Amino acid sequence: MLRRFLPFAADLWVNRALLWQFTLRNVELRHKGSHLGLIWSFLNPLLMMGLYVVVFGYIFNGHFGVLPNETRADYALGIFFGLTLFQFVAEVMGLAPLIIISNPNFVKKVVFPLEILPASNVGASLFHLTIGLILAMIGLVLHEQTVHWELLWLPVIITPVTLFCLGIAWLLSALGVFLRDIGQMMQFSTMALMYASAVFFPTSIISPSYWIFIRFNPILLAIELARNTALWAQPLNYHHLIYLYVSGFVCCVVGHNVFKKMKPAFADVI
Repeated sequence: MLRRFLPFAADLWVNRALLWQFTLRNVELRHKGSHLGLIWSFLNPLLMMGLYVVVFGYIFNGHFGVLPNETRADYALGIFFGLTLFQFVAEVMGLAPLIIISNPNFVKKVVFPLEILPASNVGASLFHLTIGLILAMIGLVLHEQTVHWELLWLPVIITPVTLFCLGIAWLLSALGVFLRDIGQMMQFSTMALMYASAVFFPTSIISPSYWIFIRFNPILLAIELARNTALWAQPLNYHHLIYLYVSGFVCCVVGHNVFKKMKPAFADVI
């Protein structure tokens, strides 16, 4: 039944032990050879937040304008939430085109489920996202000296983003086998996506002529939902949440189908 209606979920469930093993392997490989190891998972988001807060908060005097008495600490947490979610997507997009071509031994194995390779990279990126969000919540508790129940919406918001990333990972990893230039395009693409996702500024300053198109960006909506509910305890926008789940599910199904259709030709190219 699961394979008939949700084939991507069936593939992940059947190979869940292998998926877990490869996810742990990818987490270890990303920090292999560095003296600080997994500590970089904590340091990187903090250093990036510090840089952007100085540039946008102090030099350009940025603010989100949601809270009546917004401080630079509120602005820093807003950036941190947005940047952490965006880095999750950007990390997946940057690595996906090289996943299959960098593992030729697995491609030539007849019975190896290649779908696990992109999915395990998403799992490793999800690990880094979790660390970033834990740091953000610690900062929120220290700043506000309280915990509000709206934080419980965070896993609900992250789930469709993860589905979106799975679809993107399957799609880009399959296309990357045949179009090697895709990997070179990702640096520009992620930079453009960052500014189209309102990581550093409120959506209220976006020109209406551009908002007509940008408002359909699921990453922008996910960042807005995470900030407004989990960070600033604002009411949840259910319409945006539904759109997130629909777009995430569609992206996941399309990416998985493209990967399955292109997979038989991988061995002929690599």
